[in-house]
Amino acid sequence: MQKRPLGHSGLSTAPLVFGGNVFGWTADKVRSFELLDAFVDAGFNAVDTADAYSIWAPGHSGGESETIIGEWLKARGHRDDVLILTKVGSDMGQGHNDLSPGWIEKAVEDSLRRLQTDYIDLYQSHWPDPNTPQEETLRALNRLVEAGKVRALGLSNHSAEATAEALAISAREGLAAYQTVQPHYNLYSRATFEGPLQDLAVEKGLSAITYFSLESGFLSGKYRSVDDLQGSPRVAALTNHFDERGSRILATLRAVAERNQATSAQVSLAWLMTRPAVAAPIVSATTLSQLSDTLKAVEVKLSDQDIAELTETSQA
Repeated sequence: MQKRPLGHSGLSTAPLVFGGNVFGWTADKVRSFELLDAFVDAGFNAVDTADAYSIWAPGHSGGESETIIGEWLKARGHRDDVLILTKVGSDMGQGHNDLSPGWIEKAVEDSLRRLQTDYIDLYQSHWPDPNTPQEETLRALNRLVEAGKVRALGLSNHSAEATAEALAISAREGLAAYQTVQPHYNLYSRATFEGPLQDLAVEKGLSAITYFSLESGFLSGKYRSVDDLQGSPRVAALTNHFDERGSRILATLRAVAERNQATSAQVSLAWLMTRPAVAAPIVSATTLSQLSDTLKAVEVKLSDQDIAELTETSQA
């Protein structure tokens, strides 16, 4: 499987990244180990998580996902074969997003302990922190790179303007620079990345690792109308997606999927893999059959006609 570079970091990822938010939440330890084993055995090598996963679940305090990944790494001995991507900056009880030097210094040690490793491959600033100047954040992150605790840096959920400012600071001050961005981006939600942020990524050689790659299941083909959402926890999030544009996207997905003997989900992910600056979409699963089906997206080779149809149909 051909791997793709993560910016200029020297790291490379297979074209799909496992989203670890499910570990310790909707997938218990045993299931999480099964999923991780199957993912790596299939030739994939990057797992994305965050210190905050899964703080939203009742009784959780954050760190559950990192803890399970760490236990899996210790049990399997895969550390040199797998890229661990985690994040810092979410509210972990402070009451605000936090990229201050003091918090980063504490958070990285907590993540390393939970992950049972002495280095993180890609450490990502999860959310903007309006209370901390970016130069302070970057100096703190640079110290981690110099200490060997972090191999490369990335950004998640930051604007094009904030990303450009950070790159300029790193260049001016000789600090380690962000190599990746992690936007919400897919066939339905395109303006979340396309435009200034994607242009900047292309210009600067940044790699995008996309999340919500199937738009919370909307692009999976599971739902064809609002009626199919009844009883689903996604009814509130997806109801307004079934407008004329959304229905048109789903119809085109089905047509392209049929031509390629694939599923709508596989085609959605295959389209993302063709987009400028995109290194890999993040995908997740809670069953082995679901994971196996999703990973087949890398085998789907869309024609120029397929790509054009999907791109034109999904234009806002």
